[in-house]
Amino acid sequence: MTEPLPRSSDVALLDVHRLRFVEAATPLLSTDDRSAMDRVWEEAVRANPSLFDGPVAACAGVEREGPHSLVVSWARTTYRHYALRRVPGAVSWLPSLFVAVVQPTDDGRLLVARMSSSTAAPGRWQLPGGSVEPPDDQEPLDPGTLRRHAARELVEETGLDMPPGELTLWRVTRGRNGNIGALFTAPRKPASFLYERFEALVRSETADGVQPELDRIALIRSPGDLAGLDGPHVDYLEPVVRLYTRAVPQP
Repeated sequence: MTEPLPRSSDVALLDVHRLRFVEAATPLLSTDDRSAMDRVWEEAVRANPSLFDGPVAACAGVEREGPHSLVVSWARTTYRHYALRRVPGAVSWLPSLFVAVVQPTDDGRLLVARMSSSTAAPGRWQLPGGSVEPPDDQEPLDPGTLRRHAARELVEETGLDMPPGELTLWRVTRGRNGNIGALFTAPRKPASFLYERFEALVRSETADGVQPELDRIALIRSPGDLAGLDGPHVDYLEPVVRLYTRAVPQP
């Protein structure tokens, strides 16, 4: 039996052992909403030509299915749809569905990263990760898909080539605006190794004329360290750092 998650203005970190995904229809947009969405999107692209209107899986709803199980409804759309969030009065926008990786160091710190100026959220600190792409028509969207996507995001953004099987679902976060994120933990790595892989990635992409998705990484030990970061951070970051550093024994 399923029951909707209650709405909350706070970020929730849900202890989830089982995730089930159900595809839903994309909400139909009114003529006014579509016109406003296109206007806001085109303005955003003029300000940042690196933005692209690629396919994305958005969250269409989430329900509990037992104490540690969630059913997530998702819909196929494109990044343009997220421009509706910035349209006053729009009611047909959907929250995002994303993955992120909690990457610890040998000494118990966590890797956080700053989005570069070419991204949709320049200067924002978050965990490595990104929006979930919809699978092909014949492919399911399931935890295995999300795990592979998380591993791909990790190597593309930080240079850390992690086999998907080494990532473990840790928590599901629900943001203040309804965004749903699957958080995976990775095995601990030496801090020097994390910096080396990231610096090698930045050198390689810069040499190829590509601007990296992340322009900086940092290692933090406690929520208080977030105050030292130069820029805003995603709503889930402080609760994740607080819970992880409290729950995991420090060396």
